[in-house]
Amino acid sequence: MLSCDFGNIQRDVEMINKSEADWFHIDVMDGVFVPNISFGFPVLDVISKNTDKICDVHLMIQDASKYVDDFHRFGADILTVHHEACLHLHRTIEQIKKTGMKAGLALNPATPVSLLTDVIEMLDLVLIMSVNPGFGGQKFISHACTKVAQAKELILKHNSSALIEVDGGVNLETGKLLVESGADALVAGSFVFGSSNPSQTISDLKHL
Repeated sequence: MLSCDFGNIQRDVEMINKSEADWFHIDVMDGVFVPNISFGFPVLDVISKNTDKICDVHLMIQDASKYVDDFHRFGADILTVHHEACLHLHRTIEQIKKTGMKAGLALNPATPVSLLTDVIEMLDLVLIMSVNPGFGGQKFISHACTKVAQAKELILKHNSSALIEVDGGVNLETGKLLVESGADALVAGSFVFGSSNPSQTISDLKHL
């Protein structure tokens, strides 16, 4: 939703509701962990109350553990935190799962997949960043495909049920490569909202 028209957010929510998209992906940024500020609780509240689809909330913020209960209260179904921003990661994941939300862990492009090892069995989602977080419309970092394959191997090795999601620079070409590497979910903001027919673009991505 970072790439939607903020002046017509209700229209764009309805478009996604009617599309083949499975989830709303909502980026929350604090201007500290990443150099940008985005959605807060009121926007999440509006989206969650106007859809039956999953609200997949990606926290690009410091001290995420302070806000876990609030994100649950305002409608998040999946809450993803960044490995790089969590001092007490195990505790934060447990805190998320205790609310009933699914727990995701995001890795920046330079963060190795091996750091997932000690928590992979706790996770419902692994988010591989294929751009540096903070802004939409960035160029895809191709090493993400390797990281997706590594994450898939780790998930299978530990008999984890975690899904692999990829965010950044996703289009039909990169999306195909990511799916072939083992990705289960693709986040596409600029590619969808910048297209002439967003619903058709979502459908095209769904059928990769």
